[in-house]
Amino acid sequence: MFDFDTHMFSLTLAQDGAAPSLPGESRTASPGSANGLGTDGDTEAPPPGLFGPNLILIMFLVITVMIVMSILGQRRERKKRQAMISAIKKHDKVQTIGGVIGSIVELKPDFVVLKVDESSNTRITFARSAVQQVIKSSDTPAEPVENL
Repeated sequence: MFDFDTHMFSLTLAQDGAAPSLPGESRTASPGSANGLGTDGDTEAPPPGLFGPNLILIMFLVITVMIVMSILGQRRERKKRQAMISAIKKHDKVQTIGGVIGSIVELKPDFVVLKVDESSNTRITFARSAVQQVIKSSDTPAEPVENL
């Protein structure tokens, strides 16, 4: 009355310890399950993850643009500073990087001599690159200064 074919019955155990499956029976599992079975035997690829090729390309482009903008900004600032340093002249009132304020008494190719105190005639020599900003540019000298 009950005919049972042993070849039709296969005992396939899933890796996660699930019950055996019979032929013709479809098992459903999530795309990330250990047994690797999809729904109804479909072999669809999972949707692209967080790090898909488009996201990596966008990240690469954003980082490249940021680096280029940084380099261009630094170059612009360097040119502006170089123009300011080359435009200084005698009797300009300047501030150094260290905060010393004085008027330029003498200009040399690599150095400037600043007069920092009028009463004691104190002069300090600085590198041209130490000038941070020109506070007051004077076209005509306010008072005659003699060179030593």
